[in-house]
Amino acid sequence: MDNLFDLTGKSAIVTGGSRGIGRAIALRLAQHGARVMVSSRKLDACQKVVEEIRAAGGVAEAHAANISRKEELQALVDATLAAFGQIDVLVCNAAVNPYFGPTQNISDEAYDRIMNANVRSNLWLCQMTIPQMAARGEGSVIFISSIGGLRGSPVLGIYGVSKAADMALARALATEWGPKGVRINCIAPGLVRTDFARALWEDPVTLKKRTADSPLQRIGEPDEIAGAAVFLAARASSFMTGQTIVIDGGVTAGAPRLQEE
Repeated sequence: MDNLFDLTGKSAIVTGGSRGIGRAIALRLAQHGARVMVSSRKLDACQKVVEEIRAAGGVAEAHAANISRKEELQALVDATLAAFGQIDVLVCNAAVNPYFGPTQNISDEAYDRIMNANVRSNLWLCQMTIPQMAARGEGSVIFISSIGGLRGSPVLGIYGVSKAADMALARALATEWGPKGVRINCIAPGLVRTDFARALWEDPVTLKKRTADSPLQRIGEPDEIAGAAVFLAARASSFMTGQTIVIDGGVTAGAPRLQEE
């Protein structure tokens, strides 16, 4: 029987691929046979991930790009096409959050930076890559969203708005491109042990509070998100589009029942 998770012959772009969730996704896509273009703002950091992939027998290249700069994203897409000939999988993982606090006090600059980097850059990349997927009749786009897009926060409100927008963007694009065989889905992680979320898990007291309402009583690891990305990239998810997979240890399902003393 064919392997539903085999990505042999497929080519992928992973933004924010030098660390955390992006790094884990790049490594696992390559492990399943994909050729991977690893991208982030720092080329040397991307190259380290490329070296890991190659050491394991995979195929990968590195290209630096700032997701807020359209010309750099176009250069990333062009470099991937030049290296691999096509783009079958697009993983929009890179995101920013320059503001921590109530929405009442957020500056216009911080708002624009969050929305432009976390939403508009994903639209740009889709505009640049989806047409060549559609021309072949297949392709998969994956937005790394967040459970912040499903519930409010007193200190991460606009970040949550941007992540909810990613879910809506996936639905909109899914309806537009589904007839051409291109699928667009989201993954919404809960708290994961990454540098991006370090402020939320590094302090033991804060970590205890954050995991108190989680049925699994812990935070996630990057590799636990990567598996869903492999699923969405592969034929295993070929009948799935416009959806959001929540991977949060059960946080959005509800708090565990308190045990009796």
